[in-house]
Amino acid sequence: MHTYFIESMKKIGYTLIVFFITISITIVAQPKKREMRAVWIATVANIDWPSQNGLTSQQQREEMRTMLDSLQKNNINTIILQIRPTADAIYPSALEPWSSWLTGKQGQKPNPYYDPLQFIIDEAHRRCMEVHAWLNPYRVTNSDNIRQLSKDHLYFKNKDLFIKYGGKYYFNPGLDETRIFLNRVVEDVVEHYDIDAIHFDDYFYPYRVGNEEFPDDATFKQFPRGFAPNQKDDWRRNNVNMIISELHETIKNLKPWVQFGVSPFGVWRNSNVDPRGSNTRAGVQNYDDLYADVLKWLKEGTIDYVVPQLYWEIGKKVADYDVLVKWWSENSYGKNLYIGLYASQLGQREANAAWRNGNEVIRQLNLNTHYPQVDGAVFFSARGFLQNKQGLLDSLKHGLYKYPSIQPFNRNIQGEASAQPQNIRILRDGKDAYLLWDEVNEEGGCATAYYIVYAFKGKKVGDMNNPANILVRTTENCVNLRELGQKIRGNYTFVVTALNRYKYESIPTYGVTRRM
Repeated sequence: MHTYFIESMKKIGYTLIVFFITISITIVAQPKKREMRAVWIATVANIDWPSQNGLTSQQQREEMRTMLDSLQKNNINTIILQIRPTADAIYPSALEPWSSWLTGKQGQKPNPYYDPLQFIIDEAHRRCMEVHAWLNPYRVTNSDNIRQLSKDHLYFKNKDLFIKYGGKYYFNPGLDETRIFLNRVVEDVVEHYDIDAIHFDDYFYPYRVGNEEFPDDATFKQFPRGFAPNQKDDWRRNNVNMIISELHETIKNLKPWVQFGVSPFGVWRNSNVDPRGSNTRAGVQNYDDLYADVLKWLKEGTIDYVVPQLYWEIGKKVADYDVLVKWWSENSYGKNLYIGLYASQLGQREANAAWRNGNEVIRQLNLNTHYPQVDGAVFFSARGFLQNKQGLLDSLKHGLYKYPSIQPFNRNIQGEASAQPQNIRILRDGKDAYLLWDEVNEEGGCATAYYIVYAFKGKKVGDMNNPANILVRTTENCVNLRELGQKIRGNYTFVVTALNRYKYESIPTYGVTRRM
C-alpha cells in the first residue's frame, strides 16, 4: 500500500511537472505580432535565384514571383537579397558589371532588358515584405580565373586595389581607395532604390586558408595609420571598423530609415581567449580571424541590427547553440538581434544526428522564445527553407508562424509614427463589400509601407497586440472583405493603421461596426 502510494505520487508529480513545463512553453512560445521572419536569397552560384544560368528574363521573373508567393504564404515578412555577390551587380550599375550568376556572363545585361532589383523590390513590397540588399564588401572572385571578369571590371582599371589570397581575389581592405569605392557602391544603391536595409554577411577579411598569410605586409608598412609594427591585427580590425562606420554614415545621410545590418560568424571570441567571449571552443573567431569586432559596432551603434550565424545544434560540444543564443542576447547592447538559422542543413545525410532526428530548427526557435532580446530569425537559405525539410513549414504554420507578423521597429533608429488613416467606411456592391479609407500621403521615413486591418467579432475593439486579430496587410487603401479567405459574418468592428518606413504604426482609426 505504502509503496503503491509513493509510486502513484511519483507518477502524479511527474505528470504535474510535465504539465507545468508544457504550459510554460505554450505560454512563452506564442506567435508574435512584431518579429523578424526572414530568409537569405543567395544569387552566388545560383544557390537560390536564378535557379540556373541561361534563364530568360521572363523565367527569372516567374521564378521570383513563385518564390515570393511561397514565402508570403508561410508568413515570411523579409527577404535578404544578395545583390552584389562578387564585386558585380544584379542591377544596372555604372560602377560594377552585371553579375554572371544572373546572365551567365559577367557584364552581360538581361535580354530582354529589365532591372531585377527594382522588379524584386516592387514585388516584395506589394506583398508587404521588406527587402534588405545583401552585399559582400571585399570578395571579387571565387577562383583564380581572372578571365571570368568583364573587360570593364575595376580590376583591369586599377589592379593595385586587389589582393590574391587562397586562390581568390579580394579588394585590399587596407587601402583608402577600397573604402571610398565601397561607399560609392552603397550610396548608389541607397540613393536609387527603395530598399529597407543594407546587409553584410560574415565575409570581411577572408577565412584563413591553411598556413597562408593574407598578403598585406606592404600595405601595412606603407599606410600604418599610427599602428606599431607588432599591431598588425589591430590595424586590420581598424580597417574593417572604418568601413562599417563610414557606411553607416553614408546610409543615414541619404535615408535615415534605411537600416544597416551585419550577419557575422556565430562566435565573436572563445572565453579561453577573452573572458568576455562565449563558453565555446570554435576554430574560427570573428575578432581574431575575420578581424570583425562586432561588439564594438553594436556598442557604438554603427550597425542597426546583428544576425549571428548560429549554424550549430543544441548541445554541440565546441559551439553549443544554447550557449551562443544566450551569449548574444546578453551582448547585443540593446540593438535588434535576429538569429541566423541553418534551415538547409535539415535532413542532410552527412549532418549530425540532431539535424536528421525531429527538427533542430524548430527546437532552436522554441529555445529563442526564452530570450526576449531575440527579435526574430533569418533562415539560410530560401530554397532550402521552402523544401519543408523535416516538416519545418508545417510546424511553423501551426505554431510560431501561424499568423502574419509585422517587422520590428529598429531601436537604433529614431523614427516617428505616420499620419492616421481617415474616413474608414464600408461600401457594398452587390455581393461584394469593400472596406475603404483615405490614403495616407507622407514622405521620407514616414511614407506608408503598408496598412494593417484588424477585425474584431462584435461591436468592440479587442486586443491589437494579438496577431490573430490581423485580418490583412495591404499596400492598397481598399479591401474586398468577400475575397478574403477568412469568413466575415455577423457584426464586426474594423480598425486600420498605417505602418511607415520606420516600421512605426500610426494611431488606430477605430472604425465601422457593421453586420456582414
